[in-house]
Amino acid sequence: MLPSAVVSLWVALVILPVVPLVIWSAAFSWRWPDLLPTAWSGRAWRYVFSPTTQVRAGLIGSSTVALLTMMLALAIGTPAGIAVGRMAFRGKRAIELLLLAPFIVPGLIVTMGIQIVFIHLRLADTMQGVVFAHLMPALPYVIISVAGVATNVGVQVEEQARSLGATSWQTFIHITLPLLRPGLAVGGLFAFLVSWSQYTSTLIIGGGKVQTLPLLVYAFTRSGDNPIAAALALLFVAPAVVALALASRTLRVRQSVVGGRL
Repeated sequence: MLPSAVVSLWVALVILPVVPLVIWSAAFSWRWPDLLPTAWSGRAWRYVFSPTTQVRAGLIGSSTVALLTMMLALAIGTPAGIAVGRMAFRGKRAIELLLLAPFIVPGLIVTMGIQIVFIHLRLADTMQGVVFAHLMPALPYVIISVAGVATNVGVQVEEQARSLGATSWQTFIHITLPLLRPGLAVGGLFAFLVSWSQYTSTLIIGGGKVQTLPLLVYAFTRSGDNPIAAALALLFVAPAVVALALASRTLRVRQSVVGGRL
């Protein structure tokens, strides 16, 4: 009974803040103290789906940057996560603490330092620079997720594959990666969401030349156009909902497989 109540409360806390956004996105006039809008309109959604606005460019920009960040984070974070999860080496504890740095150090300070370096490297005001800036807070999620799975997955199957003649690359592709799939899926989804939600680093490193959805949401929030801001905000949170559902499904599948083996 208690777990069901906790889950229900958690779902309510996630959904309730979205309800006003849904109402605002379809409202034309909504003044205090009215509980609901006195007039309705589809203007906000017509703007969002109009090909003449910046929304399409923002969606393409956010999707491109987030996908590139996710792929780079997986490419770099997978071997790093395997090393952290399986190997014992000098300085391992320091590296594990260093992975927590993006969660501790204020993002604005880090971004300002990165900008100075990127100006010298000619990466400022470019999409490549924005991707590299997003990689810093996204990479720890992949490393930690992969390390958590790698720690609990033995190497016996990999050793058997190599003893039967498989090369190291074949073992990695056909044995290691499938075993690490839950960690890769969760880490990749988090890396995508971290990049998708970045505002400060995109604004500073991109210099306004790299257009993403968070920049549009903030601009319309500042302008006071609440219906369009609400519609853009709903568009902005949609990938998070999808990623949460995918991560939950991945973890349930992993638990069922482990339970079946036990």
